[in-house]
Amino acid sequence: MALEEGTEVSVSEAQIAVHWREEEYYAPPAKFIGQANASDPSILARFAEDNFPECFKEYADLLTWDTYWHTTLDTSDPPFWKWFVGGRLNASYNCVDRHLAANRNKAALIWVPEPEEEETRAVTYQELHRRVNEFAALLQDFCGLQTGDRVTFHLPMTPELPIAMLACARLGIIHSQVFGGFSGTACGGRIADSGSRVLVTMDGYYRNGELVDHKAKADEAVSAAREQGQEVDKVLVWRRHHGRYSSRTPMVEGRDFFVDEVLPRYRGRSVEPVSMPAEAPLFLMYTSGTTGRPKGCQHSTGGYLAYVAGTSRYYQDIHPEDTYWCFADIGWITGHSYIVYGPLALGATSVMYEGVPTYPDAGRPWRIAEDLGVTIFHTAPTTVRMLRKTGPDEPAKYGYHFKHMTTVGEPIEPEVWRWYHQTVGKGEAVIVDTWWQTETGGFLGSTLPALQPMKPGSCGPGVLGVYPTVLDEDGNVVEAGSGKAGNICIRNPWPGIFQTIWGQPERFVDTYYRKYCRDEKSTDWHDWPYFAGDGAVEAADGYFRILGRIDDVINVAGHRLGTKELESAVLTVEEVAEAAAVPVMDELRGRVVEMYVSLKPGYTASTEIEQKVAGAIDSEIGKIARPKNVWIVADMPKTRSGKIMRRVIAGISNFADVGDVSTLANPEIVEDIRHHVHSRKVESGELPRELTAEELAEIKAFGRTD
Repeated sequence: MALEEGTEVSVSEAQIAVHWREEEYYAPPAKFIGQANASDPSILARFAEDNFPECFKEYADLLTWDTYWHTTLDTSDPPFWKWFVGGRLNASYNCVDRHLAANRNKAALIWVPEPEEEETRAVTYQELHRRVNEFAALLQDFCGLQTGDRVTFHLPMTPELPIAMLACARLGIIHSQVFGGFSGTACGGRIADSGSRVLVTMDGYYRNGELVDHKAKADEAVSAAREQGQEVDKVLVWRRHHGRYSSRTPMVEGRDFFVDEVLPRYRGRSVEPVSMPAEAPLFLMYTSGTTGRPKGCQHSTGGYLAYVAGTSRYYQDIHPEDTYWCFADIGWITGHSYIVYGPLALGATSVMYEGVPTYPDAGRPWRIAEDLGVTIFHTAPTTVRMLRKTGPDEPAKYGYHFKHMTTVGEPIEPEVWRWYHQTVGKGEAVIVDTWWQTETGGFLGSTLPALQPMKPGSCGPGVLGVYPTVLDEDGNVVEAGSGKAGNICIRNPWPGIFQTIWGQPERFVDTYYRKYCRDEKSTDWHDWPYFAGDGAVEAADGYFRILGRIDDVINVAGHRLGTKELESAVLTVEEVAEAAAVPVMDELRGRVVEMYVSLKPGYTASTEIEQKVAGAIDSEIGKIARPKNVWIVADMPKTRSGKIMRRVIAGISNFADVGDVSTLANPEIVEDIRHHVHSRKVESGELPRELTAEELAEIKAFGRTD
């Protein structure tokens, strides 16, 4: 719906102005429906609210339990929910040992190194079992670690990472993986917060064709942890190349040890898996904040593993014969849930790739898919947009055939969705557009692929056994089909929900539950909705459209405009590959919008394209949202994981400090953008003004996902 110029629209501060056009439905192919794990509509009734919480027995029964549980959901200490209480199991056993009898020679992991000349390696379930046991023995004996201890990993995308995770799980040791692209300082903060005494790292890994010196970050991490009062006793260093040290950083005597030199002591050793209570912590996953103490999301053993196994089976539709590729990093929750624990719990073959999507060219993902016979492809909209920009015609050159594709991590714009469906999926695959978070363990919103039609830009309804709602600031339900948005919340607990913030239980309650809690003395889960921190609108059909973080809105003359809404409108312009909306302080209107765009190959920046971008916002949203400026840039400043750093370009637009950019994947682009934007602003007579402390804080926080 477009707004006529001058039209007054009353939008409360509690709502985000929403002008989405409802998209058409896409039906799943008949071929997919015929083979789907969830093709019987009765599954929807089995997971209806009347059957909650016992419906999740169906997920838990996918696992092997040492002791069956006596209470499916314990709500006695809200909101610290406990699932499958009384049950005992081991996550490593469920992901490895139990598959040996029938599938010991089946590939558990297929690892693809970034250098294309290096050989792809398959790790069978038998080999995985051996390597997990040997590393568990090393952790237990050489490092002196016991059940309940914490270990920090700062590992890249190599098989050593899932091996280390499963070795910890075997012993009941809590692992904490820090994304390999994070700095040593960031790693050190997480070491200190978790109380880890052991750091597991690697000397180097490949990124964009270069062998990155990763070991250098270990010294920074140990030093940062020490400054925060935590000593690291041992640093275990895997070598990327056998027998060759790929770092220029010296090993520290008595602290640093090459794993390949210690491991032979434990060759052939077997370690009995420790039977853990279902509610015992399995791992910590830290959310990436920009300020304050990091948040260590503590995930359970039984509830989490049951949830990722169930969602992998029904939403990823993984079958024993599938080759499944989640094109993500295990340093994020997606990789934990849907590269390691979910697929391996089902005995699947899970593909890992070391490097970047476009190395050495944008055809690389499709060559891998063709070579390995990948049938299920799972990646983020960031990657999809990148591949659409750099190689829009590449998928057609390769003979792969996906039955199923997933998007994860952020909302996907309808135009990008259609390219993903038609060009990448060749019109043959279903798309599962998922909404969830680090904290939630697994999917919260998605279509069940064989039973519910797809709709571009909408994640779909709540997943099985999850009951979302949209609430305004006062806790009132924003009705489906009203065209209004609010805060998406989940009315009920589910097995994948994290248990607490490590060491910060009050922060856990304050951040996720206090806002909408109806009665703090109540032990009825109905009184404790989960506050996700995302804005959303619910269509009349019950499908949700996620608008991004609640703080990712731009308030223009009283109209709160979601950045995703603005960016989706811009991506309807044929020439545009990527778009980012940021706020600019304006004395008259409070805030105005500026758009940054990068173009597809073959297009050159022009005034005509700038006008088309502004026109798209006019027609898709309304003149109230028309950007003050459209900046066409060669590239966006991005994190190592590919996310656009909106706070950086917001700082540039407002003549403000952009903060530390040294950890960006492309820090050099920042100065190019600054020069381009500032010179044109000055030429037009727009000079910097002194910003208030509140305005500076808003710019710094803009786009923050914590």
